[in-house]
Amino acid sequence: MERFLERDLHGPWDGDHEELLAGTSPAEQYLLGRLVPRLAPAQDPAPGSRLPRNSSADGLALLDDPALRDDLGDDEDDDEEGSEAVARAGRMAASAIGVSFRVSDDVDIVLVRAAWGRYQRSKSEHQQTDLGNPRTVWVRHPAGGAVEIPVDKEAQDQRIPDPNQDQVLLRYTVRHRRGQRVVDVSLINAQTETATAKDETRLYQVQLTATALDGHAAIFVAQNDPELGVRPAASDDEKLHLALLYRERRQFAHGRQCSAEAKVRPGEKRAHEIRTTCFPEAEVPLIQAADIRDLPGVELDMEALGKQDLARDGLVSALSPLVTGYREWLALQEERIATDAEVGLYEPSGTRALRDAHDMADRLERAIQLLHDNGLAREAFRFANQAMALQRVRSELVRARAADPDAKTATLLRKLNRPENRSWRPFQLAFLLLCLPGLTDPAHPDAHRSIDDGEVQLLFFPTGGGKTEAYLGLTAYTFAIRRLQGVQGDGGMARDGGDGVAVLMRYTLRLLTAQQFQRAAALVCACEWLRRERIAAGDTRWGDVPFRIGLWVGKSVTPNSFEEAKRQIDDNRNPDGQLGGPLQLAACPWCGTPLAPHCLSTSQIRRRTILACPDPTAQCPFTPRHSPDEGLPVVTVDEEIYRLTPALVIATVDKFAQLPWSAATATLFGLAEQRCARHGWHNPDFDSFCRSYHPAAQGLPRAELQPAVRPRPPDLIIQDELHLISDALGSMVGLYETVVDKLATRVVNGREIRPVVVASTATVRRARDQVEQVFARGLAVFPPQVLDAGETFFSRVASSSPDTPGRRYRGIMAPGERLKAVEIRVAAAILEHAQCLFDRHGLAADPYMTLVDYFTATKELAGMRRLIDDDIADRLRSSRVRTRRKRPTVAELTSRMPSSRIAGSLAQLDGRFDPEFDSTDAINALVELRKADPEAAKEKVRSRRSYPIDVLLATSMLQVGVDVQRLGLMLVTGQPKNTAEYIQATSRVGRDKRRPGLVLTIYNWSRPRDLAHFETFEYEHATFGMRVEGLTTTPFSERALDRGLTAIIATALRHSGTAALPNPAAHDVALSGPFASALIDAVADRAGRVTHDKDAPDRVRKEVQHRLDRWHSRRSRLQTGRLGYDEGADLAGLLKKPDSGPWDLWSAPRSMREVEPQVVLQLDQEDPSLDEAPLWDYDRKGGNA
Repeated sequence: MERFLERDLHGPWDGDHEELLAGTSPAEQYLLGRLVPRLAPAQDPAPGSRLPRNSSADGLALLDDPALRDDLGDDEDDDEEGSEAVARAGRMAASAIGVSFRVSDDVDIVLVRAAWGRYQRSKSEHQQTDLGNPRTVWVRHPAGGAVEIPVDKEAQDQRIPDPNQDQVLLRYTVRHRRGQRVVDVSLINAQTETATAKDETRLYQVQLTATALDGHAAIFVAQNDPELGVRPAASDDEKLHLALLYRERRQFAHGRQCSAEAKVRPGEKRAHEIRTTCFPEAEVPLIQAADIRDLPGVELDMEALGKQDLARDGLVSALSPLVTGYREWLALQEERIATDAEVGLYEPSGTRALRDAHDMADRLERAIQLLHDNGLAREAFRFANQAMALQRVRSELVRARAADPDAKTATLLRKLNRPENRSWRPFQLAFLLLCLPGLTDPAHPDAHRSIDDGEVQLLFFPTGGGKTEAYLGLTAYTFAIRRLQGVQGDGGMARDGGDGVAVLMRYTLRLLTAQQFQRAAALVCACEWLRRERIAAGDTRWGDVPFRIGLWVGKSVTPNSFEEAKRQIDDNRNPDGQLGGPLQLAACPWCGTPLAPHCLSTSQIRRRTILACPDPTAQCPFTPRHSPDEGLPVVTVDEEIYRLTPALVIATVDKFAQLPWSAATATLFGLAEQRCARHGWHNPDFDSFCRSYHPAAQGLPRAELQPAVRPRPPDLIIQDELHLISDALGSMVGLYETVVDKLATRVVNGREIRPVVVASTATVRRARDQVEQVFARGLAVFPPQVLDAGETFFSRVASSSPDTPGRRYRGIMAPGERLKAVEIRVAAAILEHAQCLFDRHGLAADPYMTLVDYFTATKELAGMRRLIDDDIADRLRSSRVRTRRKRPTVAELTSRMPSSRIAGSLAQLDGRFDPEFDSTDAINALVELRKADPEAAKEKVRSRRSYPIDVLLATSMLQVGVDVQRLGLMLVTGQPKNTAEYIQATSRVGRDKRRPGLVLTIYNWSRPRDLAHFETFEYEHATFGMRVEGLTTTPFSERALDRGLTAIIATALRHSGTAALPNPAAHDVALSGPFASALIDAVADRAGRVTHDKDAPDRVRKEVQHRLDRWHSRRSRLQTGRLGYDEGADLAGLLKKPDSGPWDLWSAPRSMREVEPQVVLQLDQEDPSLDEAPLWDYDRKGGNA
């Protein structure tokens, strides 16, 4: 694919002396690597005339194929390109490229070779007219030459590399800086362009290559060579550590209007060749889990670790190699600090990193010892491994049945139930072990659950590395240890681990939430199957409450109430509008049977929405036959989540804005004291349908509210994709975390015990600051980076090979071209060449048949959608295209996509292209069949099972959590606004390690930031990790307090006890006294810790007290009625909805992303102030006013 694209976009397509096809000019053929004459005359279009849509302003139709004509109308919507830049497009086409590099002071001469292609019209040797005469075509002639540049003295001069084109100049500047010689070299097309021979004065496939005079010596010095002593300030520990980690990634050159690449031989620190490129390439190596050969004796098979007959000593023996292997590796790293001169330059940073790593090794050892000493922990660990083994195998089964629906489940299970499909990666198992003490014994020294020593456990691993399985294992362990521990505490402090929400898993994007729901549902099914098995064996400790999973994401995805869910099910619809549906799974997570709306049913008397597996064999344990009252253990209706408190709740962070508005949310944090055998936990919001007594009906016995031990609040909070908790959203999440943390805290033996918080990410900077700002905790990162980027013992950088290919990146920038013209040209080339590869190689080329086109703005995506439907589709059908491809099938993955279509779109992305239908031969055969037998052609089309996607248009929604193994090709339009987004988005392709991913980035030449990234393309991609921007959250800033402080105060007071929950209780809740004082102190203390501002606690204390005083004043001034949290019958509302008027002290958001209502501005033409306005106006078409 890369070779095809380079030949097509850059050239030459057919060798150094190629002939272009008759009627095709070089400007039409090649997009990249050309230089226009510097002295080209300005040729403004005649008044009233219009340039071809893909033309530059100098009058040359750069892409003059009619199939490429952009029909977007005026350029007034191209503000991303810059309207002025568009107008100057042709004149801004590059007339020179250059490169800057350094050599040591013992080098006196550098050899620079300039090469380009010169095209001239002449008689063809291969192409003839219909009359047999030679056609006149464009023929390529190689040009260029070598120039010796003296660098022993500072100088500025120019030479002529090719006497045949004496107006093509090689200009250089030499400067001496700190014992080095800095050289800037440029190739300039100084020819004069004529109206009749424009292409003959243009240079194509331009390149500069610099070497030593002998062509071999390594003379080029990196500007960031550690031996030069250029290191970050010692006061910034993180920057020093990053410099240590990436010390071997050297920047040898910097391109100018092009990119630059360096060649370095293995074992050498200097480059022996520097060259420019207009189609740069980079490869980001694969980061793999630790090699099992480094861990002799370790047991990673989940099934083996879950066996009941594995004694405690055997368990310790199976796990201890993780510690011994890690410590041996750390000892080798310590030796390197003393023996490696480059590493020794960063000795303080390396020593700190090793100290942190040794701490992790000690924690691992103590965790294994815990399993040896604590019988309940050992039993819960076995349960977690059994559940994860089932989850992994069942997930593979679902995937296999999606590919082959007719396959027998039993046959597939025999094939898939192998150790390689149910084994931990070493880092996953180690992370699970590290978190066990905190989940098992809050008093353990590694628990870190108190107010003073709380820590967030951050799993830092590349995308696609398996982070999800690590915290799913933690989830299963949390389920088990709570059930086994049962009720803890006495009297009013008693809390029951056999019920309640055990784990809160939070995301920021609904797409990510929906996709992870499928994976987590398989785990919950496994846990529930194991629970039933244990109950049947007589072990009553596992309780009668099923393990369930809840999806708590809002009405745009799932219904809020039972009535809404029933209405949707009765209508047999899963709406495409703003409302979501209770069906959020495409297939049964246990057996893979497809799910449809008819699988849903309701029980009015129990107010339950039931999703049952329709397995036709009835072998699945979650069919109506085996689970008539429960079905699959999934809950997708908000009301049912509150009543049933699923063990795992997957939520978006936005839902936590409902806490002050909804009393029912209190049950998620264990604030419930009565239980109904028919409806679940009771809450004042359920009084309309669940009162003290229900008579027997419809085969159900009588039921009444019974006092119950309060369920334990969540013990584990998982914050996936931590890097998304930033900026305004992060500030609101951090502020709400003040009260979420408090609600999830319980008292054990007189000590406040906070929940364990686990986070994960693949891209983060200044994580310690971010975690402190959001969670008011310390940070422990696993696996810790030590001396080399990616090498942590638990991960390693794989050498590029056919078995372990890295992800390939290519850069595209076409100075002077309109961005849309470039998009058309590149996308069409990709689709065409993917089809060619598919015709040749069949299914092996399938990953490259779906083009993922990523945009940073929805507006740009919308424009591309029209281009695909019109220009690109036309080009694919043009006579110049060598293959035949059907009209592209286009899908979107954006925020404007209805939630009900997310699961279907993700499933469609898994659909593969079929040579029987999608090859050029097959398409041509179907065309002929339509002519000969239309009915047979229709039957042929109907026989197809799935229709794959040709182009997926996506925005930031794609960048996290989308895991579609078959995707292999991405086009990124414009450099994303931050590096983390770029890394996350491009990591969505190439996740199948057998097929490398290819990413092409189109840079906008009119944006300085894009240009800067393109000019250092190779080095930028080699140092991804150190270029991730630091994240900022300000939860106690004035803006954040204005938006959210009232809400968290109302939440804290409303959720202070069951008596304060009802809506009218806002009139009676205590606004002074011990609880109110403790609330003020807690918020103020957190503000001080988060901001490190000595004045912040007093300022926040006053803000909180002011709101309490105003609350008291409002209810005391009421003449009639009472004060409620929300307005209602005979209730004046305390809180004010965001859309009910101007924001004031009592406004409370309904979403973390609440924004001000849009305001339409309209100019009043009768305004007398416009009387003196000028008579002229702007001509949007670019003419004179």
